[in-house]
Amino acid sequence: MNHNLTHLPERPAKPRESGLTMVMDKGLSLRQAEDFLEVNADKVDLLKLGFGTSIATPNVKEKIKLYHDAGLMVYPGGTLFEAFFVRSQLDDYLRFVDDLGLETVEVSDGSMVIDEQVKCEMISRLAKNYRVLSEVGSKEAGILISPNKWTSMMEQELAAGSWKVIAEARESGNVGIYRPNGTAHTALVRRILAKVQLEDILWEAPKKPQQVWFLKQFGANVNLGNIGPHDVIPLECLRLGLRGDTFFDHLPAEMAEGVRQIPEDAEVEDD
Repeated sequence: MNHNLTHLPERPAKPRESGLTMVMDKGLSLRQAEDFLEVNADKVDLLKLGFGTSIATPNVKEKIKLYHDAGLMVYPGGTLFEAFFVRSQLDDYLRFVDDLGLETVEVSDGSMVIDEQVKCEMISRLAKNYRVLSEVGSKEAGILISPNKWTSMMEQELAAGSWKVIAEARESGNVGIYRPNGTAHTALVRRILAKVQLEDILWEAPKKPQQVWFLKQFGANVNLGNIGPHDVIPLECLRLGLRGDTFFDHLPAEMAEGVRQIPEDAEVEDD
């Protein structure tokens, strides 16, 4: 990065444990993947082939090789794992993953019910040969999980061998850790973090206001996922304080004093 701009937060070098950015590929072509990597490869850590797109997308092996050659960890979405699991085809799933040359997998139960003990057994089994991410939370808006259960599941799955646990939000960003209007369940997030380390969690945050909220709460190097391919650089600018939403977040107080813009309807104390 060729600049002399001061007061930017330090971003860990890849491979890293925190400050992760996970992008969802919902069916990019080879040409689109090449264009995406030309601009974003150094800023992305994980590339999820969303839901069942790794079956439906042509030239997927070639695309995965592009991503791997660029240093990205690639994995199929958890919905695909569930599609094989519900059909009792786990061995077929593993053959499919191996045929694609993937070293990372996701274990989830967002679309179906899987007993937590069984899920943890799957994680332990897969963790012997793959990097495992596991996802907690339902994709259905009406399914509510208590904070205690959220934290318990995350703790159990990390203990079973998950590298990171994913906090569910879908690409719509209105379920799981978010309310139907897209705002964060702040109490739930706080309860989770009382028991689970921040760097062990990948928070799905597909919408800009959600990204801003997590960055303001937990800093530039919070792990964020379900980022759209066109939103990687905008997110990196948010992390660095190079967008209006986070402009003052990394500046010293004396530099920000007197230059913040104040809305006209805000109350201003008399001198």
